[in-house]
Amino acid sequence: MSYDVGDDRFFEVVRRQRAHRSFSSEPLHDDVIARLLQAATCAPSAENRQPWVFVVVREPELRQAICGIYLRAWEGGARAISTKRLDQGLLKQVDEGARGGLASAPVIVVVCGDSQRGNPRALAASVYPAVQNLLLAATACGLGSALTTLAVNEPGGIARILRLPDHVLPMVVVPIGRPSRTLGPSRREPFESKTYRDTFGEPW
Repeated sequence: MSYDVGDDRFFEVVRRQRAHRSFSSEPLHDDVIARLLQAATCAPSAENRQPWVFVVVREPELRQAICGIYLRAWEGGARAISTKRLDQGLLKQVDEGARGGLASAPVIVVVCGDSQRGNPRALAASVYPAVQNLLLAATACGLGSALTTLAVNEPGGIARILRLPDHVLPMVVVPIGRPSRTLGPSRREPFESKTYRDTFGEPW
């Protein structure tokens, strides 16, 4: 019996998806962003409530303000924690992203959750799949992107900048643009090292 193992093009996109933190200044047209957001909204959501809200930020001052929040969080303690956990190459990339790389993206999508649509405790289970679709769609279009949450932790920060109502909660910041440099393949441990058959400890 033969099985359909899927379209190789999809799996190639999955393998190419990387976190980009430095972008060229090339603008992105609305039709490109619309295509990415359409893909994002094809994600599953709890009770099919679709509580995601996307704020597409192009205005340079707003992008700088968002990245200023990110930098404050990075310098306010996140960098010290990451210094002990990341190898020097990755630490350098994240540091460069915090100090201007993310702000170089022509578009920043702030992905929010509407707490009035369904159970607020299920927001993450709905919003994060949409973000993953957004990242994969960007990769499929030859764009760079990254999932960042550091900037959403400052109370009132992004909500104030984007004039979000109280029930719309900023959850993820996604910079999108043409990558300024090519990144190599992702480094992942083999899935077998993380997978068990039937019960924990039974090798795949």
